[in-house]
Amino acid sequence: MTATVAPGLVTTRTKAPVVRLLRAELRFMLRRPRTMAALGLVALVPIIAGIGVSLATNAPPGGGPDQAIEGIAAIIQGNGLILPVFVLMLSMAMLLPLLGTMWSADAISGEASVGGLRNLLLAPVGRARLLGVKAFGIAVMCLVAVVIMAVVGVAAGMVILGGDQMLTLSGSTLGFGPSLARIALLVGLVTIQVWAVAAIALAISTATDHPLIVLSVTLGGLILFTVLSAIPSLDWLHPVLLTTGFTDLGDVVRDPMPMDAISDGILRAACYILIGYSIALGRLATRDG
Repeated sequence: MTATVAPGLVTTRTKAPVVRLLRAELRFMLRRPRTMAALGLVALVPIIAGIGVSLATNAPPGGGPDQAIEGIAAIIQGNGLILPVFVLMLSMAMLLPLLGTMWSADAISGEASVGGLRNLLLAPVGRARLLGVKAFGIAVMCLVAVVIMAVVGVAAGMVILGGDQMLTLSGSTLGFGPSLARIALLVGLVTIQVWAVAAIALAISTATDHPLIVLSVTLGGLILFTVLSAIPSLDWLHPVLLTTGFTDLGDVVRDPMPMDAISDGILRAACYILIGYSIALGRLATRDG
């Protein structure tokens, strides 16, 4: 017995437009309650940090520990544009890598844990396109989180701490425009570092159906890298550790700004991004669901 197809009846698989896929992915990510909670958190951190610094610097003068507080006050007061730099640098220790890892874990492992990944793999969307859409959503959310933190940090710094200039680590003072340019540069550099973490997390995400494993392995690796980078006898290993680029971000508030360490950090992060997405694509291409 053979099956016949009615004349004139043609079955085709049409590919969804890329733009529509990208918009759908962003809407899907933004509708998650944890995504909105995360974005709210990154907006709240600069405000809390600004209030905390203001309270510390307004402590009554005195001896002992108060001398250190007075020293901090001399640097921070009237230097509100340094707040977004301080907050972004502080958040690179854990918060921003955690968010990038969370979104990467949700992209593949989260979908697999609820059975949605199998449907996506069976859809008329190539696996490379699927990974590209997921990577786009992760990249945009990481950028949005960093931008929100920087913008709120600028506003909170000027309102709470005062001043429209930035006192650099070199002792010079930058005007409002150059200060914003340094902050914008830092936003780009921080985003690239978070993208690198997210790329590695996405590669791990393609190998497991459990998002918590992605979180624990990625963040555990970052902690290990941080420990290794603090051991002087392992200085030969430091150039390949991703976290080395985190500490070099502070060079944006030096005048003149040294570019060697910043360039090395960008190149290092780009290598991790390339490796992470290559592994993710190879793993996803052979995955059944």
